[in-house]
Amino acid sequence: MNELRTIDPFALDPFDDAFRSLMRPWRMEIPQAAPRIKIDLTEQEGSYVVKADIPGVKKEDIDVRVDGNTVTISAELKSEKEEKGNGDRVLRRERQEGYASRSFSLACPVDEGKVQASYKDGILELTLPKKADTASKRITIQ
Repeated sequence: MNELRTIDPFALDPFDDAFRSLMRPWRMEIPQAAPRIKIDLTEQEGSYVVKADIPGVKKEDIDVRVDGNTVTISAELKSEKEEKGNGDRVLRRERQEGYASRSFSLACPVDEGKVQASYKDGILELTLPKKADTASKRITIQ
């Protein structure tokens, strides 16, 4: 029980670190939050290209919505239910379950009728064509 410890004077909170070391035998792993959707967004001549990392999700569980210049990508990660027969029981399950959503706005509105989407190897790729520029009309003031 005689354990020599050093205190790091540059630690953010040395008291918190000391308290955490007291609880070491009872430390439990906290499950991670719902899956996160990470995106890469690039702009081309007449369109935007979005690559979104959504691993472990079936393409049927992905929902993409475009409303003007706002794009929303959401996905639900479901774990298949495991049941053991002959009196076996599940002692630990480390599969994630959850719902993730990501929304972002673009500089130009998107032509919803020409959007293309593909999903392969956990990567969703969207091609979002820009709407044709409508010429602004000058209003005469009377």
